Amino acid sequence: MAGTNRRRSGEARAEPAAPSVVLVEPQLGENIGACARAMMNFGLADLRLVRPRGDWPNYKAINTASGAESILDAARTFDTLGAATADLQHLYATTARDRDMVKPTLTPREAASRIRHDAASGGRSALLFGRERTGLENEDVAFADAIVTVPANPSYASLNLAQAVLLIGYEWFQLGAAAKTKRRSRKGAEPATQEEIALLFAHLEAELDEAGFLFPQHKRPRMVINIRNVFSRASLTDQEVRTLRGIIVALTGKKKTKR
Repeated sequence: MAGTNRRRSGEARAEPAAPSVVLVEPQLGENIGACARAMMNFGLADLRLVRPRGDWPNYKAINTASGAESILDAARTFDTLGAATADLQHLYATTARDRDMVKPTLTPREAASRIRHDAASGGRSALLFGRERTGLENEDVAFADAIVTVPANPSYASLNLAQAVLLIGYEWFQLGAAAKTKRRSRKGAEPATQEEIALLFAHLEAELDEAGFLFPQHKRPRMVINIRNVFSRASLTDQEVRTLRGIIVALTGKKKTKR
């Protein structure tokens, strides 16, 4: 569609409330470029790539970005999803597949509203998008606060990456036109970052392994996902994470002292 202001073309003008866009193992440069273009359309600027396939950056992404090269230039690559989201507080996983997880399932409009609310509370959010062929793995989704699913034809519900980014970006942008987000001061606590959450999980799982709880071994991955889902739904603050880690230390410390 026509309508681009060429004097502003190529500038990634994102407001502070804008969520990050995280692509997990994207396979084609063209798709990354198309996502960057969709992001530019709706004021999203922070693109994070987890293990992109092939050479990066590449000319196919640049050609497809069609004026959104500044987003590609600023894009950061990471080895793990945890590293890509360590500084963020809220994650929203996009998927068209049913998941055997108890998590809120949101439409793009509902997710956009939640992200605006997160920003008003001082939290930074990210939208997670999976591989073109298989989407996000359950291990990726387990870290998310909620699942985002686009209502579509049930016999053909799969969207490509750029379409998904465009739809959710549009809903988020439209809400910004109606109301400006303001950061509220919070007394005593801020939303926990994903790095803090990951350290809590590592601490808890190490102690559960030592106690023999995560047994038998072949059931451990599913048990870990279930435990992580419990805490992901809670939207923990940094103070709550410190309290939980203190509880773990107190409980395990007593056991070790008696040995």
